[in-house]
Amino acid sequence: MASPEIEALTQALARLPGLGPRSARRAVLHLLKKRETALDPLLRALGAVSERLENCATCGNVDTTNPCAICADPRRDDRALCVVEEVADLWALERSRLFPGRFHVLGGRLSALEGVRPEDLRIDSLVARIAAGGIDEVVLAMNATLEGQTTAHYIAERIDRFPIRLTQLAHGLPVGGELDYLDEGTLAQALRARRPLG
Repeated sequence: MASPEIEALTQALARLPGLGPRSARRAVLHLLKKRETALDPLLRALGAVSERLENCATCGNVDTTNPCAICADPRRDDRALCVVEEVADLWALERSRLFPGRFHVLGGRLSALEGVRPEDLRIDSLVARIAAGGIDEVVLAMNATLEGQTTAHYIAERIDRFPIRLTQLAHGLPVGGELDYLDEGTLAQALRARRPLG
């Protein structure tokens, strides 16, 4: 049996997505065996991120700077804004390196079953960003789920009064699929085939 501290580490790792108890035990054994090359650098990296982690006040991304690296990048196209449900979706689209504009993270999606209402999401701050002007296109990159599409339609109604081009990702995405689990090729095709909404 392992010490309580090692067992606590194993249980903490087992709570991470994609890791179960067996995978967590293997990861802990590797970290313990490779203390200087694996465990110590991991601890330093986790400590540094934990101390500096914050949400970007502009877009809702998580980073160690505020504004985040994407919002601070002067090479980004200020006229295009991509709206996503979660930070994982933003990171998935960034991996494709195909969207040159800015992002806005809602922090979830509307869901009557889960009690998520419009005021629980960053929709008001999205409307304020659009109302401030300078945005020509808003891409609604919601997940292809019922809740995602409901959220997209609600946002479309809220921003209908602004003189912008409103598009959404092509429906080549699998129904029920989530952006974070899609490969770059699928994401690239969905971004290229985006179309006007409504």
